[in-house]
Amino acid sequence: MRKKRYRSIGDDEKRKYVQKWRLPEGLDNKKASYCVKSPMQCGTLYRSICLESYYLLSNKPRSSFRTGSQTRKSRIFKMSKKDLLTLKDYDKSTIEALIGLAGKIKADPGKYARNLEGKNIALLFDKNSTRTRLSFEAGISQMGGNAIYLEAGSLQLSRGENYSDTAKIFSGYLDGVVIRTFKHETIEIFAKNADIPVINGLTDSYHPCQILSDLFTIKELGLLKPDLKFTYLGDSNNIASSLMIGLSKLGIAVTIGSPAEYSPDSGILQYCSEISGSNIRIEHDPKRAAGDADIIYTDVWISMGDTDSKEKIKKLSDYQINMNIIEYANSDVKIMHCLPAHRDEEIAADVLDSDRSVVFLQAENRLYAQKALLAYLYDNNIAAE
Repeated sequence: MRKKRYRSIGDDEKRKYVQKWRLPEGLDNKKASYCVKSPMQCGTLYRSICLESYYLLSNKPRSSFRTGSQTRKSRIFKMSKKDLLTLKDYDKSTIEALIGLAGKIKADPGKYARNLEGKNIALLFDKNSTRTRLSFEAGISQMGGNAIYLEAGSLQLSRGENYSDTAKIFSGYLDGVVIRTFKHETIEIFAKNADIPVINGLTDSYHPCQILSDLFTIKELGLLKPDLKFTYLGDSNNIASSLMIGLSKLGIAVTIGSPAEYSPDSGILQYCSEISGSNIRIEHDPKRAAGDADIIYTDVWISMGDTDSKEKIKKLSDYQINMNIIEYANSDVKIMHCLPAHRDEEIAADVLDSDRSVVFLQAENRLYAQKALLAYLYDNNIAAE
C-alpha cells in the first residue's frame, strides 16, 4: 500500500479551511493533516480538498459518509470541483505534474481506461473544431466516459436562455463540460454558476488546453529547460497569450516577434511580469526575434471572427516562418504550429512539411494532454502515482 504524505498547517490556517469547506469545528489538530499527495492535487495552496481529508480530519469511517442521499455525496464533491479556464489557474507544480501525467498516459493508456467510468461530459461549442473536439471526444471515450457534442446554436441558448441558467441545467445532468466559444466572459459566467468542472476548449482570449499539449511536446523533445530559447512570430492572439503565461510559470523566457499594432495585450504582459522568473521580450524585427531560437512557433493570422483580413495579412507578411527566417535560428530549430495552418501565409509549406516541423506530433499530443487534464480534474488520487 502506498504511504500517504501529509503537510502540516497551523491552527489559524486550519480554521480558515474548516470554515471554507464547512468541516466540523473542533477536529483533532494532529498536524492538521490535509491529505496532500503531491503539488498537482492542490494546484495552489489547498485549492482542492479531497474526501480523504474529510475522513482523516473527522476520525470517522468512510461508511458514515457513504450513507444518505446522493445529493449529500454530490455536495461534498462539488465543494472541491476544479476548472481550467486559463493557465493562470494553475501554478508551476501543477503544470509540471500534468505534463508528466500526459507522458504516463501516452506510455500506458490502458492503465487509465476506467478513470471516467460513468461520467457524462458535454462539449459545448460555438466555434468549429478538429483537434479540440476529436481529442476530447476520443479521450473521454478511451477513459470510459461518455462525450456529448452540443452546438450552442442548437440549444435554447440560441433563443435567449442565458449562460447562467444553462450552467445550472448542465450541472443537474452532467459531470463536466468543455466550452469552445468567443468571449472569455462567457466561460467565466458558466464556471461561476456550474457545480461541475468547466474546461476552456478555446476562447478569443485563451487556449490553455493547446498550451498544456505544447509544453508536453516540448518536454518530449527534450527541450523543456530553463535555457530554452522560445520565439513566437505573428499575431499576438490567444495562443501567444497562453504561451506567455505557461512558459513564464515554468521560468522559460519568451520572445514575441510581431508588428507594434499586433503586440501582446498589456494586461497579459503585466500579469507575466509579476511571475517570478518571467522574461518576456517584445521584438518588432522578425529576424532578430528568430535569432538563435531553439523553437519558433506561429499560428494563423486571421482567427475566427476577425474582419480586418487583407490589411492584417499585409502587415504580418514579414513575420512568415520560411527558410530565410530559419537561417537566423539555431541549426536544430524546431517549428511549432497549433494548426490549422494556412500554408504559405503564416508559414511556408516547405517549412511545415520539413523535418524541423513537429506540428503533427503537437496535434497527436493533444489527446494525451487532454486525458491528463481529465484525470486530474476527476481523480484526486491520480497525483499519487
